[in-house]
Amino acid sequence: MKKSSVKKSTLSVCYLLVMAFMLAACSTNNGANKNSEAAEGSGETAKTKIAYWTIDRHDMDYMQQQVDTYNATNTDNIEVEMKVMADNYNQAVEVAFASNQAPDIFRSGDFQTYVNKGYYAQLDTLLSDEFLAKFDGLLVDDIYTKDGHVYTLPNTGQFWRLLYNVDLFEKAGYTEPPKTLDEMVAIAKKISEMGKSEGVYGFASNFKSGSGFTRPGFASGSLGSESSHEGFNFQTGQFDFGMFSDITEALRQIKIDGSMIPGAESLDIDPLRAQFAQGKIGMYVNHSSEPAVYTSQFPTTIRWASTLVPTKDGQINGVTWVNAGGYIGISTKSTKQEAAVKFLEYLYTVELRSEYQEKGLGLSVLPYVNEVAGKPELAGIEGFLPTEYDGIYPATPISITETKLEGKKFTDVFIEYILTGNQELGTAIEDLNARYGKALEAARKEGLTNVQANPSFSAKSLQGSLGE
Repeated sequence: MKKSSVKKSTLSVCYLLVMAFMLAACSTNNGANKNSEAAEGSGETAKTKIAYWTIDRHDMDYMQQQVDTYNATNTDNIEVEMKVMADNYNQAVEVAFASNQAPDIFRSGDFQTYVNKGYYAQLDTLLSDEFLAKFDGLLVDDIYTKDGHVYTLPNTGQFWRLLYNVDLFEKAGYTEPPKTLDEMVAIAKKISEMGKSEGVYGFASNFKSGSGFTRPGFASGSLGSESSHEGFNFQTGQFDFGMFSDITEALRQIKIDGSMIPGAESLDIDPLRAQFAQGKIGMYVNHSSEPAVYTSQFPTTIRWASTLVPTKDGQINGVTWVNAGGYIGISTKSTKQEAAVKFLEYLYTVELRSEYQEKGLGLSVLPYVNEVAGKPELAGIEGFLPTEYDGIYPATPISITETKLEGKKFTDVFIEYILTGNQELGTAIEDLNARYGKALEAARKEGLTNVQANPSFSAKSLQGSLGE
């Protein structure tokens, strides 16, 4: 064995040992512990202590308050200890299960890994049919369910929109945001012509990474397609990147017109946000974290708003992809699953979830919450609230396919075309379809994905699933 391999192996073992030691040192209880004993001679009923792990830092103060309230008011004598495990979360969970220190209830991570390794208990065997009915129409396969069993549940999601500078729009003579891609191109050109001398441009995207394409691409492409998401056609069970042709050509035209902010090829998201806050960018695409960004990270005095990302002809044939993974699961190793279920049900009460949204901590994908929740206390959030044109797509095999892919990823190919026009787009798409098709076939043969064709799939059926 090579020295480098031995060194890496040694480091991996050391890392796992250190993680196990840290878990043992910092954990005052865990899922494997028995119910705590009452103080000797106190006469009190023993409390059932459960460990709750979360990856979320942005809401930890609020959630700790909710845990404290639950501990003080629940009539089941349950005591919850919450730990925020944001750093190396998946590794921490792996070590915890391997060392019999797993939490009883925990924030979801990589769905396939957690299911395949047996971390998740089957919630459909623990929760009542009445409770699960709250999630009707939302529990898509390979995100929340697998082989007919429910392993985790939805909660909040990222809602994608076109953000635009209202001041620049009005200065350019526009009172409404674009509904078609041609309108978006035209507005970007007009803003740039008027403001270029002052460093103002009509459009920007963070092309330093693949998300510079997927942000506008997934939002516009999926909204305009009845069959596809992430370049995958659910009806045929094959990749067809032609769904991105229209948005790609629009972004290429923006570049040709000189309406794309200079240096977009090396632009990261935070520098983009900083320039938008300074009034230097007319439009860009991102998700519902942006209102919080412009309240705290990059405070701004500009007037801005958000709207659905335009499609080719303004027609909506699908839904805007909502990035909404699982929220929490219950450990298969927990000896206190009944108590964990009661706490899970508390976390999904309409009072808690609606207040969570109203405080601007996250936008719910749960209709029973959105029906009663008031407007969040966050400037600019109104344009990101769920509409009938937002939805949760079934899982696609894009990630696992790319582990078998030869050559460039689709994001690199589309970004290169947008910035340079280095080849004919149709040819590039044909090559992508062929290479991804070959990689998908290899992944299926190895049993890495079981996603198959669903001829009856229609993204229109997802419309209205999250609210009006």
